[in-house]
Amino acid sequence: MELLEETTIAVETGVDGDARGQLRGRQVTVLCQESWDAACRDLGREVPWTTRRANILIEGLDLANSSGKTLAIGGATLAITGETDPCERMDEQAHGLTAALAPDWRGGVTCRVIQAGGVKVGDSVELILSA
Repeated sequence: MELLEETTIAVETGVDGDARGQLRGRQVTVLCQESWDAACRDLGREVPWTTRRANILIEGLDLANSSGKTLAIGGATLAITGETDPCERMDEQAHGLTAALAPDWRGGVTCRVIQAGGVKVGDSVELILSA
């Protein structure tokens, strides 16, 4: 994992440099800081959010049950396609992490890019209903 201060997100390829960005329903993965913090509390220890291997970390939004909604981040717009299901690989990183991520969509969401754009740390993030 490489932490970036800013990047671009493309309709065809997702986050610049991420080989998995061509997976249509899962081009970009987004994790919420508050959900990650709750998972760490359940674990009883702090674990870096990059352990989840999500593309983007946001704050202040509840992403639970948000399929079909739209997420605007910086200049990009993402259609939320579903929950990022935690898998057993999470336990390889931190024992118990899979179970800690299971409630309330704590593992984040998968998204399809509907509008390309740049994103950077500190950009505004908005969750909106799709039309």
